[in-house]
Amino acid sequence: MNLGTMKRMLGFNTTTVSASKGDIWLLGARYRVAQEEYDEDPLDPMHSEGFAAFVEDFSSRILFTYRKGFAPIGCTKYNSDVHWGCMLRSSQMLVAQAFLVHKLGRSWRKSPEKPLDKSYKEILSLFGDAGDSPCSIHNLLQAGNAHGLAPGSWVGPYAMCRTWENLVRNKRMEINSKIFPPMMSVYVVSGDEDGERGGAPILCIEDIFRHFSELSGGQFDWVPTVLLVPLVLGLEKVNTRYLPLLSATFKFPQSLGILGGKPGASTYIVGIQDEKAFYLDPHEVQQVILLLEISNYDRTVGDFSCDTKFQFP
Repeated sequence: MNLGTMKRMLGFNTTTVSASKGDIWLLGARYRVAQEEYDEDPLDPMHSEGFAAFVEDFSSRILFTYRKGFAPIGCTKYNSDVHWGCMLRSSQMLVAQAFLVHKLGRSWRKSPEKPLDKSYKEILSLFGDAGDSPCSIHNLLQAGNAHGLAPGSWVGPYAMCRTWENLVRNKRMEINSKIFPPMMSVYVVSGDEDGERGGAPILCIEDIFRHFSELSGGQFDWVPTVLLVPLVLGLEKVNTRYLPLLSATFKFPQSLGILGGKPGASTYIVGIQDEKAFYLDPHEVQQVILLLEISNYDRTVGDFSCDTKFQFP
């Protein structure tokens, strides 16, 4: 991916990692980058084994960006999501991470020397930019129609969460695939019926067990579930009193990250170090790649990963 154009970032312009000695937390995994005094270069934490392990982990996350040249969405003429699809792409990255953990485990890493895992290819195929891919931008817009999603329009986090809940509920009954398990679900934890107004999120154990029972027809007490929590934490920017609690979520083993940024510009935030965050940015424009045919993934997979670590304060 051409990273030369990534100089502008949501009002932030840091495109490299600071030389902090603080621990890095990436989606529940901890990386110690401070070196001992007897190490060869104790002043540069980016030469540590911990930082190398972090880079391997970060580079194994799936990156989705703006695409151009896909089939028109519905009855519109939109064949690109440039300038308006960043929240959709950020949310695809979060859900793709859930599939990676579910199918391959949190410790899985993408190896440049080995062929791609079949399950990894199948996960990518879910997010192709065509109606035949279950988690495509085409299907997301259709599932989110009731929440105001439309081609060419930016969407907020609450509507995005409800859209994924609708999409997975609908597709769960349609898809007969091991990679899209019929029992996997999305559950939105919201403080009120209109999450855009804020409100403290409440998760009642009775409600979630009832949700599991309904999904399984009463056969199971638990099914794999993605919990999405839409929050309003400030008007123009996040209230600083919430930052310690937000940072703590990246230490949860179950963490799938945060869809964040500012209105009209979303990123996928995946980790923290001290008071800075690591994120994947969907704002690079790339040509569409058809993902239903997985035989050629080994030579195109670079389009779905990011080797450059971005931080913002």
